[in-house]
Amino acid sequence: MKTSDFNYDLPTEYIAQTPVEPRDSSKLMVYYRQSDKVVHAQFRDLPQFLDRNDLLVVNQTKVIPARIFAKKETGGKVELLLIKKQSPDTWEVLVKGKHLVMGKKIIIDKNLTAQIVDMLDGTRRLIQFSSPIEEYYDRVGHVPLPPYIHHPLSNPDRYQTMFAQEDGSAAAPTAGLHFTPQLVQSLSNHQIDLAKVILHVVLDTFSPVREDDVEQHKIHTEWCSIPADTVELIRQKRRDGNRIIAVGTTSVRALESAAQRAKNNQLIEEFTGYTDLFILPGYRFKIVDAMITNFHLPRSTLIMLVSAFAGKENIFKLYEIAKKEKYRFYSFGDAMLIL
Repeated sequence: MKTSDFNYDLPTEYIAQTPVEPRDSSKLMVYYRQSDKVVHAQFRDLPQFLDRNDLLVVNQTKVIPARIFAKKETGGKVELLLIKKQSPDTWEVLVKGKHLVMGKKIIIDKNLTAQIVDMLDGTRRLIQFSSPIEEYYDRVGHVPLPPYIHHPLSNPDRYQTMFAQEDGSAAAPTAGLHFTPQLVQSLSNHQIDLAKVILHVVLDTFSPVREDDVEQHKIHTEWCSIPADTVELIRQKRRDGNRIIAVGTTSVRALESAAQRAKNNQLIEEFTGYTDLFILPGYRFKIVDAMITNFHLPRSTLIMLVSAFAGKENIFKLYEIAKKEKYRFYSFGDAMLIL
Protein backbone atom coordinates (compact mmCIF):
# COMPACT_ATOMS: atom_id res chain seq x y z
CA MET A 1 0.00 0.00 0.00
CA LYS A 2 1.61 3.24 -1.16
CA THR A 3 1.47 6.53 0.74
CA SER A 4 0.99 8.30 -2.58
CA ASP A 5 -2.37 6.52 -2.87
CA PHE A 6 -3.62 8.82 -0.11
CA ASN A 7 -2.49 12.08 -1.67
CA TYR A 8 -4.82 14.70 -3.13
CA ASP A 9 -4.59 18.30 -4.23
CA LEU A 10 -6.13 20.97 -2.02
CA PRO A 11 -5.75 24.66 -2.90
CA THR A 12 -4.99 26.73 0.19
CA GLU A 13 -8.25 28.66 -0.05
CA TYR A 14 -10.11 25.54 1.13
CA ILE A 15 -8.20 25.41 4.42
CA ALA A 16 -10.33 27.01 7.14
CA GLN A 17 -8.33 29.67 8.98
CA THR A 18 -11.01 30.65 11.49
CA PRO A 19 -13.92 28.79 13.08
CA VAL A 20 -17.50 29.56 12.12
CA GLU A 21 -19.96 30.95 14.63
CA PRO A 22 -21.98 29.46 16.09
CA ARG A 23 -20.09 26.18 16.17
CA ASP A 24 -23.00 24.07 14.92
CA SER A 25 -23.52 26.25 11.82
CA SER A 26 -20.69 24.43 10.03
CA LYS A 27 -21.59 22.32 7.02
CA LEU A 28 -22.27 18.60 7.41
CA MET A 29 -21.86 16.10 4.60
CA VAL A 30 -23.78 12.91 5.32
CA TYR A 31 -22.61 9.79 3.49
CA TYR A 32 -24.59 6.54 3.50
CA ARG A 33 -22.14 3.74 2.75
CA GLN A 34 -24.69 1.11 1.73
CA SER A 35 -26.56 3.27 -0.77
CA ASP A 36 -23.66 5.59 -1.72
CA LYS A 37 -26.04 8.51 -1.05
CA VAL A 38 -24.72 11.97 -0.16
CA VAL A 39 -26.75 14.61 1.68
CA HIS A 40 -25.66 18.18 2.43
CA ALA A 41 -26.82 19.76 5.68
CA GLN A 42 -25.67 21.85 8.63
CA PHE A 43 -24.15 20.31 11.72
CA ARG A 44 -27.09 21.41 13.87
CA ASP A 45 -29.22 19.04 11.74
CA LEU A 46 -27.30 16.05 13.13
CA PRO A 47 -30.17 14.58 15.20
CA GLN A 48 -32.33 14.05 12.12
CA PHE A 49 -29.73 11.67 10.65
CA LEU A 50 -29.42 9.54 13.77
CA ASP A 51 -31.71 6.91 15.26
CA ARG A 52 -33.26 6.84 18.70
CA ASN A 53 -30.92 5.12 21.19
CA ASP A 54 -27.82 5.64 19.05
CA LEU A 55 -24.73 6.23 21.19
CA LEU A 56 -22.31 9.07 20.42
CA VAL A 57 -18.83 8.62 21.92
CA VAL A 58 -16.94 11.88 22.48
CA ASN A 59 -13.37 12.64 23.53
CA GLN A 60 -13.00 14.59 26.79
CA THR A 61 -9.39 15.60 26.25
CA LYS A 62 -8.43 19.23 26.78
CA VAL A 63 -5.77 21.10 24.82
CA ILE A 64 -2.96 22.37 27.01
CA PRO A 65 -1.10 25.63 26.29
CA ALA A 66 1.76 23.56 24.93
CA ARG A 67 3.72 26.19 22.97
CA ILE A 68 6.33 27.93 25.13
CA PHE A 69 8.70 30.73 24.13
CA ALA A 70 12.03 30.77 25.96
CA LYS A 71 15.68 31.66 25.53
CA LYS A 72 19.14 30.23 26.04
CA GLU A 73 21.54 31.65 28.59
CA THR A 74 23.21 33.50 25.69
CA GLY A 75 19.89 35.14 24.83
CA GLY A 76 19.15 33.09 21.70
CA LYS A 77 15.50 32.39 21.05
CA VAL A 78 14.01 28.97 21.79
CA GLU A 79 10.55 27.58 21.17
CA LEU A 80 9.29 24.47 22.94
CA LEU A 81 6.26 22.40 22.05
CA LEU A 82 5.16 19.97 24.75
CA ILE A 83 4.43 16.55 23.28
CA LYS A 84 4.27 13.91 26.00
CA LYS A 85 4.66 14.01 29.77
CA GLN A 86 7.15 11.40 31.01
CA SER A 87 7.27 12.26 34.73
CA PRO A 88 6.11 15.14 36.97
CA ASP A 89 8.91 17.42 35.73
CA THR A 90 10.08 15.76 32.49
CA TRP A 91 8.50 16.09 29.04
CA GLU A 92 9.20 15.00 25.51
CA VAL A 93 9.14 18.21 23.45
CA LEU A 94 9.77 19.53 19.96
CA VAL A 95 12.36 22.29 19.99
CA LYS A 96 13.04 25.17 17.63
CA GLY A 97 16.34 27.04 17.91
CA LYS A 98 20.05 26.60 17.33
CA HIS A 99 22.47 24.34 19.20
CA LEU A 100 19.87 22.75 21.48
CA VAL A 101 22.09 19.89 22.55
CA MET A 102 22.49 17.62 25.55
CA GLY A 103 22.83 19.53 28.82
CA LYS A 104 21.75 22.89 27.35
CA LYS A 105 19.98 25.12 29.89
CA ILE A 106 16.83 26.95 28.80
CA ILE A 107 15.38 29.97 30.57
CA ILE A 108 11.59 30.20 30.44
CA ASP A 109 10.63 32.51 33.28
CA LYS A 110 12.46 34.17 36.16
CA ASN A 111 11.41 31.23 38.35
CA LEU A 112 11.41 28.47 35.73
CA THR A 113 14.26 26.89 33.79
CA ALA A 114 14.72 23.63 31.92
CA GLN A 115 17.56 21.40 30.79
CA ILE A 116 17.90 19.01 27.88
CA VAL A 117 18.49 15.57 29.40
CA ASP A 118 18.22 13.39 26.29
CA MET A 119 18.50 13.80 22.52
CA LEU A 120 15.69 12.07 20.65
CA ASP A 121 15.15 11.81 16.90
CA GLY A 122 14.95 14.95 14.79
CA THR A 123 13.97 18.02 16.79
CA ARG A 124 12.62 15.99 19.70
CA ARG A 125 14.25 16.37 23.07
CA LEU A 126 13.64 15.14 26.58
CA ILE A 127 13.54 18.19 28.82
CA GLN A 128 13.51 18.39 32.62
CA PHE A 129 11.85 21.48 34.08
CA SER A 130 12.94 22.99 37.38
CA SER A 131 9.29 22.91 38.50
CA PRO A 132 6.16 21.21 37.08
CA ILE A 133 5.35 23.16 33.92
CA GLU A 134 1.62 22.96 34.64
CA GLU A 135 2.08 25.53 37.41
CA TYR A 136 3.24 28.04 34.77
CA TYR A 137 0.72 27.44 31.99
CA ASP A 138 -1.09 30.73 32.62
CA ARG A 139 2.16 32.72 32.46
CA VAL A 140 4.17 31.11 29.68
CA GLY A 141 1.87 28.78 27.72
CA HIS A 142 0.23 29.44 24.34
CA VAL A 143 -2.36 27.42 22.42
CA PRO A 144 -0.50 25.37 19.75
CA LEU A 145 -2.61 25.84 16.64
CA PRO A 146 -1.80 23.51 13.71
CA PRO A 147 0.88 24.78 11.30
CA TYR A 148 -1.60 25.39 8.48
CA ILE A 149 -3.58 27.92 10.55
CA HIS A 150 -2.00 31.35 10.20
CA HIS A 151 -4.50 33.54 12.05
CA PRO A 152 -4.29 33.74 15.87
CA LEU A 153 -7.48 33.05 17.79
CA SER A 154 -9.13 35.98 19.54
CA ASN A 155 -10.52 33.45 22.03
CA PRO A 156 -8.26 30.44 22.80
CA ASP A 157 -11.28 28.53 24.17
CA ARG A 158 -12.51 28.26 20.59
CA TYR A 159 -9.89 25.53 20.12
CA GLN A 160 -11.49 23.50 22.93
CA THR A 161 -14.54 21.28 22.57
CA MET A 162 -17.45 21.70 24.94
CA PHE A 163 -16.57 18.26 26.33
CA ALA A 164 -12.96 19.16 27.25
CA GLN A 165 -12.12 18.25 30.85
CA GLU A 166 -8.83 16.34 31.05
CA ASP A 167 -5.59 18.24 30.31
CA GLY A 168 -3.23 16.48 27.96
CA SER A 169 -3.59 17.26 24.24
CA ALA A 170 -1.35 19.29 21.97
CA ALA A 171 -4.22 19.52 19.47
CA ALA A 172 -8.00 19.49 19.65
CA PRO A 173 -10.14 16.48 18.69
CA THR A 174 -11.64 18.62 15.96
CA ALA A 175 -14.84 16.68 15.21
CA GLY A 176 -16.01 17.68 18.69
CA LEU A 177 -15.58 21.39 17.96
CA HIS A 178 -18.94 21.49 16.16
CA PHE A 179 -21.04 20.65 19.22
CA THR A 180 -22.93 23.22 21.29
CA PRO A 181 -24.97 22.81 24.49
CA GLN A 182 -28.10 23.45 22.43
CA LEU A 183 -27.22 20.65 20.01
CA VAL A 184 -26.45 18.24 22.85
CA GLN A 185 -29.85 19.05 24.34
CA SER A 186 -31.48 18.39 20.96
CA LEU A 187 -29.71 15.03 20.78
CA SER A 188 -30.98 14.21 24.26
CA ASN A 189 -34.51 15.17 23.21
CA HIS A 190 -34.17 12.64 20.39
CA GLN A 191 -33.09 10.02 22.97
CA ILE A 192 -29.56 9.87 21.58
CA ASP A 193 -27.04 9.11 24.33
CA LEU A 194 -23.49 10.32 24.95
CA ALA A 195 -20.54 8.35 26.32
CA LYS A 196 -17.06 9.66 27.00
CA VAL A 197 -13.51 8.50 26.42
CA ILE A 198 -10.16 10.27 26.66
CA LEU A 199 -7.41 10.24 24.06
CA HIS A 200 -4.69 12.88 24.32
CA VAL A 201 -3.81 14.05 20.82
CA VAL A 202 -0.16 14.58 19.84
CA LEU A 203 0.93 16.84 17.00
CA ASP A 204 2.15 13.91 14.91
CA THR A 205 -1.52 13.67 13.99
CA PHE A 206 -0.93 16.48 11.50
CA SER A 207 2.30 15.09 10.05
CA PRO A 208 2.20 13.46 6.62
CA VAL A 209 3.43 9.90 6.34
CA ARG A 210 6.88 10.13 4.74
CA GLU A 211 7.60 6.46 4.03
CA ASP A 212 6.73 5.29 0.50
CA ASP A 213 5.25 2.09 1.92
CA VAL A 214 2.45 2.96 4.36
CA GLU A 215 3.04 -0.12 6.46
CA GLN A 216 6.62 0.97 7.18
CA HIS A 217 5.31 4.05 9.02
CA LYS A 218 5.60 3.98 12.79
CA ILE A 219 2.48 5.69 14.10
CA HIS A 220 2.58 8.02 17.08
CA THR A 221 1.52 6.62 20.44
CA GLU A 222 -1.25 8.41 22.32
CA TRP A 223 -2.53 7.97 25.87
CA CYS A 224 -6.16 6.98 26.14
CA SER A 225 -8.71 5.85 28.71
CA ILE A 226 -12.00 4.04 28.22
CA PRO A 227 -13.80 3.99 31.58
CA ALA A 228 -16.00 1.22 32.95
CA ASP A 229 -19.29 3.13 32.55
CA THR A 230 -18.58 3.74 28.85
CA VAL A 231 -17.68 0.06 28.36
CA GLU A 232 -20.93 -1.07 29.99
CA LEU A 233 -23.02 1.37 27.95
CA ILE A 234 -21.40 0.19 24.70
CA ARG A 235 -22.05 -3.45 25.61
CA GLN A 236 -25.68 -2.63 26.41
CA LYS A 237 -26.19 -0.71 23.16
CA ARG A 238 -24.71 -3.51 21.11
CA ARG A 239 -26.91 -6.11 22.88
CA ASP A 240 -29.95 -3.97 22.06
CA GLY A 241 -28.96 -3.59 18.41
CA ASN A 242 -28.15 0.12 18.61
CA ARG A 243 -25.31 1.91 16.83
CA ILE A 244 -22.02 3.15 18.29
CA ILE A 245 -21.03 6.43 16.61
CA ALA A 246 -17.53 7.75 17.23
CA VAL A 247 -17.12 11.52 17.28
CA GLY A 248 -13.75 11.93 15.61
CA THR A 249 -10.84 9.71 14.68
CA THR A 250 -9.51 10.02 18.24
CA SER A 251 -12.62 8.34 19.63
CA VAL A 252 -12.31 5.70 16.92
CA ARG A 253 -8.74 4.87 17.97
CA ALA A 254 -9.64 4.81 21.65
CA LEU A 255 -12.62 2.49 21.16
CA GLU A 256 -10.91 0.14 18.74
CA SER A 257 -7.82 -0.01 20.97
CA ALA A 258 -9.99 -1.10 23.90
CA ALA A 259 -11.68 -3.69 21.69
CA GLN A 260 -8.28 -5.07 20.64
CA ARG A 261 -7.54 -5.81 24.30
CA ALA A 262 -10.86 -7.48 25.09
CA LYS A 263 -10.66 -11.04 26.42
CA ASN A 264 -13.06 -13.93 27.11
CA ASN A 265 -15.18 -13.12 24.05
CA GLN A 266 -16.04 -9.68 25.41
CA LEU A 267 -16.79 -6.91 22.90
CA ILE A 268 -14.73 -4.28 24.69
CA GLU A 269 -12.93 -3.87 27.98
CA GLU A 270 -11.98 -0.99 30.24
CA PHE A 271 -8.54 0.25 29.23
CA THR A 272 -6.07 2.94 30.29
CA GLY A 273 -2.68 3.26 28.64
CA TYR A 274 -0.90 4.06 25.40
CA THR A 275 -2.13 3.01 21.99
CA ASP A 276 -0.23 2.75 18.73
CA LEU A 277 -3.13 1.30 16.75
CA PHE A 278 -2.63 2.13 13.07
CA ILE A 279 -5.90 1.74 11.17
CA LEU A 280 -5.43 1.16 7.44
CA PRO A 281 -7.72 -0.10 4.66
CA GLY A 282 -8.40 -3.75 5.37
CA TYR A 283 -8.90 -3.19 9.09
CA ARG A 284 -12.07 -4.79 10.52
CA PHE A 285 -13.84 -2.41 12.88
CA LYS A 286 -15.07 -4.08 16.05
CA ILE A 287 -16.94 -1.26 17.79
CA VAL A 288 -17.54 1.71 15.52
CA ASP A 289 -20.69 1.56 13.39
CA ALA A 290 -20.59 5.17 12.17
CA MET A 291 -18.37 8.21 12.67
CA ILE A 292 -18.31 11.97 12.61
CA THR A 293 -15.09 13.43 11.26
CA ASN A 294 -13.59 16.51 9.63
CA PHE A 295 -11.83 16.59 6.25
CA HIS A 296 -8.22 15.51 6.71
CA LEU A 297 -4.77 16.28 5.36
CA PRO A 298 -3.42 14.30 2.41
CA ARG A 299 -0.99 11.47 3.23
CA SER A 300 -2.01 11.59 6.91
CA THR A 301 -2.83 8.62 9.11
CA LEU A 302 -6.27 10.21 9.58
CA ILE A 303 -7.26 10.05 5.92
CA MET A 304 -6.02 6.45 5.95
CA LEU A 305 -8.31 5.70 8.91
CA VAL A 306 -11.44 7.15 7.28
CA SER A 307 -10.49 5.36 4.06
CA ALA A 308 -10.44 2.11 6.03
CA PHE A 309 -13.95 2.85 7.25
CA ALA A 310 -15.63 4.07 4.07
CA GLY A 311 -13.33 2.85 1.29
CA LYS A 312 -10.48 4.86 -0.19
CA GLU A 313 -12.17 5.46 -3.54
CA ASN A 314 -15.33 6.63 -1.79
CA ILE A 315 -13.44 9.02 0.50
CA PHE A 316 -11.58 10.63 -2.39
CA LYS A 317 -14.80 10.95 -4.36
CA LEU A 318 -16.43 12.65 -1.33
CA TYR A 319 -13.48 15.01 -0.94
CA GLU A 320 -13.88 16.11 -4.56
CA ILE A 321 -17.58 16.72 -3.91
CA ALA A 322 -16.63 18.71 -0.81
CA LYS A 323 -14.30 20.92 -2.85
CA LYS A 324 -16.99 21.48 -5.48
CA GLU A 325 -19.52 22.39 -2.78
CA LYS A 326 -17.06 24.76 -1.07
CA TYR A 327 -16.66 22.81 2.17
CA ARG A 328 -13.98 24.06 4.53
CA PHE A 329 -11.14 21.64 5.32
CA TYR A 330 -9.03 20.65 8.35
CA SER A 331 -9.27 21.62 12.02
CA PHE A 332 -11.65 24.60 11.78
CA GLY A 333 -13.41 23.17 8.75
CA ASP A 334 -16.69 21.38 8.15
CA ALA A 335 -17.70 17.86 9.09
CA MET A 336 -18.75 14.56 7.59
CA LEU A 337 -21.09 11.95 9.06
CA ILE A 338 -20.32 8.49 7.64
CA LEU A 339 -23.20 6.07 8.22
